[in-house]
Amino acid sequence: MKTNHIIIAAMGFLSLGSLTSCSDSWLDVDSKTESNSGNYYKSQEDGLRALYACYDGWQRTVSDGPTFTLYQLTETMSDECFGGTGNNDGRNTQIIDRFDMNQSPSYTNMHNQLWTSYYAAIFRCNELIDKSEGITWTDEKLRDQYLGEAYALRAFCYFDLLRIWENVPLVIHATSENVPQATPDSVYAQCISDLKQAISMIPANAYPKSEAATNDGHVTKYAAEAILARLYLFYDGYYNNNQGGSVVGMLTKQEALAACEDIINSGEFALIPRFKDLWPASSDTKNYEGNWVNTASTYAGNGNAETVLSMKFNYTADYNGNNDGNRFIVMSGLRTGSCVYERYGQGWGAMTVNTKLASAYGPGDSRRQASIIDCASLDGYEDNYISDQREYTGYAIKKYTPLSKYQNGNLTHYTDGDAAGDFQISQYQDWVLVRYADVLLMAAELGSTNAETYFDEVRKRAYTDDEGNLSSNYIDLSATRENIWNERKKEFAFEGIRYWDELRQGLETAASQIAESNTTVLSGGVKDNIVITTQNVIKKRGFCQIPLEQITLSNNVLKQNQGW
Repeated sequence: MKTNHIIIAAMGFLSLGSLTSCSDSWLDVDSKTESNSGNYYKSQEDGLRALYACYDGWQRTVSDGPTFTLYQLTETMSDECFGGTGNNDGRNTQIIDRFDMNQSPSYTNMHNQLWTSYYAAIFRCNELIDKSEGITWTDEKLRDQYLGEAYALRAFCYFDLLRIWENVPLVIHATSENVPQATPDSVYAQCISDLKQAISMIPANAYPKSEAATNDGHVTKYAAEAILARLYLFYDGYYNNNQGGSVVGMLTKQEALAACEDIINSGEFALIPRFKDLWPASSDTKNYEGNWVNTASTYAGNGNAETVLSMKFNYTADYNGNNDGNRFIVMSGLRTGSCVYERYGQGWGAMTVNTKLASAYGPGDSRRQASIIDCASLDGYEDNYISDQREYTGYAIKKYTPLSKYQNGNLTHYTDGDAAGDFQISQYQDWVLVRYADVLLMAAELGSTNAETYFDEVRKRAYTDDEGNLSSNYIDLSATRENIWNERKKEFAFEGIRYWDELRQGLETAASQIAESNTTVLSGGVKDNIVITTQNVIKKRGFCQIPLEQITLSNNVLKQNQGW
């Protein structure tokens, strides 16, 4: 990537309005109405606003509407979902699902917006970190807190880039140089350094859990610790063959476990008693008239006790550059035209659920119904709408699906009890990146002395009914690595986690799980077959195609990933 292109774009994003004033002279060409890198970063308030810009940049990796968000990539590449979408749509989703450019060879820039958005977010973090010395800080504790959050956000972005493309430029200061791809280990080293900085700089009591629903999704010390543990497990699995070695000499298994135990021992987090209450769609109930209504919802709410890290969204997005909606939600929605089935809203039918996952849940496991929409149970749906659906399996994602209702005769989606916004761009549901259940299972996998207790807590919740009774189908299992991996498959279905869990089991194992041999689905209501070969996954090493535009802008300094 030619870094000066990133910088120009990102500086445009960072222009923030300040106080207006009259110009002393028409010859004075300095802006008196906009802030920029030259006249900004002076006061502590500037530092806070710059931190908000960092969060906005991170959010825009989803809300700017890339062809594929990270969420859609991970769900489509995993064994959880197929590409789906409309039967007459382009086959770019099938390229992702099957790791095969032959599905539609012209799609060489599918990930260009995603790549650009990540580097724009990184630029904002770099600016705040680099310019912080010029800020007059009135509170040194707040200085550390703001910078710690910026370090964490930069680490989150680079960790995503590593898992999507592996071979990416490492840019930690503003530069106009044509930066080549760094070694993955050097980028991992930067991630670890940034996360450790964040953990040491963000006070444990900066954002108490009691304020989680109102703190605008700030990164806590505990969120940074959770991502540090996740990074360790991914690297140890993908690169170290799960041998428990260190990550680039900077992060040990013991440190990763200690990070998880610190979260657990903080007392800030807990499992929500009923699994279904973690998700708006699964917690809605019928009123006395038989209609689905969110006013009767048992949803635990944004920032609930189980949320360790989430990306926040809003319903105020528009088509004039105000992007703050969750743009992947509409992709997972049912292809229903202008109709609503029960409380599910209109969407584009991507990420149809693989029947293998639907059948993975045993009797009494409450997670299946909370995670998956059984389309056949929706009266008339299969008769009316699968003719427009590609790769229909009979199942759809429930955890992240649009919620809708009719209001004054118009199709609308829920917004905290009211209907507002454009359903295509204004979905407001948070993307929960780390739940407390994940921390418990990571700690168990990392060898905690309480591994069995942590493992059992997660499983017992899954087999507890609405009245709080443990199902007779529950059986005790040992907290072995294999059992933990199997439990994670069911616990975190459709949360953007499964694909990374597969890769860290080993590339060949992941490929064998993802592979499909002549699997029958319905495209346009007609039988269709899906073939995903292990060799296609292995040849790409599980990573994505680098956008051709970025390679061209770099004058071929950037090199395409293996197999693409």
